[in-house]
Amino acid sequence: MILTILLIAFAVIVGIQFIYYIFIFGNFSFAKKQQLTSKKLPVSVIICAKNEAENIKKYFPILIAQNYPDYELVLIDDASTDETLELFEEYQSKYPNIKIVKVENNETFWANKKYALTLGIKAAKNNNLLFTDADCFPNSEDWISQMTSQFSEKKSVVLGYGGYEKIKNSFLNKIIRFETLLTAVQYFGWAKSGKPYMGVGRNLAYQKDLFFSVGGFVNHMKVRSGDDDLFINEVNTKQNTAICYTPESFTYSEPKKTFSSWFNQKRRHVSTAKLYSGFDRLQLGLFYFTQLFFILLSVILLVFQHQWLIVLAIVIFRYCFTWISLGYAAGKLNEKDTLLWFPIIEIILIFTQLNVFFTNLFSKPVHWK
Repeated sequence: MILTILLIAFAVIVGIQFIYYIFIFGNFSFAKKQQLTSKKLPVSVIICAKNEAENIKKYFPILIAQNYPDYELVLIDDASTDETLELFEEYQSKYPNIKIVKVENNETFWANKKYALTLGIKAAKNNNLLFTDADCFPNSEDWISQMTSQFSEKKSVVLGYGGYEKIKNSFLNKIIRFETLLTAVQYFGWAKSGKPYMGVGRNLAYQKDLFFSVGGFVNHMKVRSGDDDLFINEVNTKQNTAICYTPESFTYSEPKKTFSSWFNQKRRHVSTAKLYSGFDRLQLGLFYFTQLFFILLSVILLVFQHQWLIVLAIVIFRYCFTWISLGYAAGKLNEKDTLLWFPIIEIILIFTQLNVFFTNLFSKPVHWK
């Protein structure tokens, strides 16, 4: 009797996952290839840096070489102790479209990235703002052109894709990139379904007047992280949000190279999800619940060989539709090589997420450096 109930629950869980992967995430996965036309809007590119001298040396040449006629680079030095500020001043002496914002340590907002970003946004001369991190680089010289092409009279938020560089023969790298792919499929899919809920600061655009219309980060200023996802969760609507997923619009950054550093990064990211809106917490929680119990129930039912042919058929069906949905999405985001290990990586991510949840219950993650 109990095993029959578990089988019914198992089928329901797979049915819920089918709705997620095909009807919600599928809005992105099966969408047509984007064809964008640049609008040449004036834009301010905002980059906040704290002790990022080495990354700035590597990635600044890509930023200053953007094929765009009207943009300024707002470079925020958040009280760095290395040569970040000196590099910024050197670049400013060479390029007239660079503006520097120097942030002094403030007792009230000590080491708070949101405070530094707010100063940078205030200093920006243009209404259209494009954000990336100091350890990120655009995938092409048309990054600005592609991302800002999605701004319109109604669209004041643009969600982009921020991926991670590939490291040959690194299984951890595949895990990180697959998780990034899955996260993007979720926030792109929900955005196209009319329920946008987050974006990533590695590649994000919104308008200055929207920022100040909600008081900026004031509602979550004391939360160290969330300058991207918490803000977007607050201001996103079906009407004001667009997505951009052309390869030229991507940004990339160097991924973590040890499991412990990646785990700590995940702790920071997960810590803000509890502050999302009620619907967004529900849909994310339900998705994770169905992932976890798909694994647990399939193992239990197969071990006890209860209607094992039916169970096996459901398992195969589930992996087929997830592979199809993620396969199309991975093709759009240039992450196809991660899918070969999908079943194993999924299990690792599910139980890593569980570990992150319990670890965060007992200790706070470290945030902005």
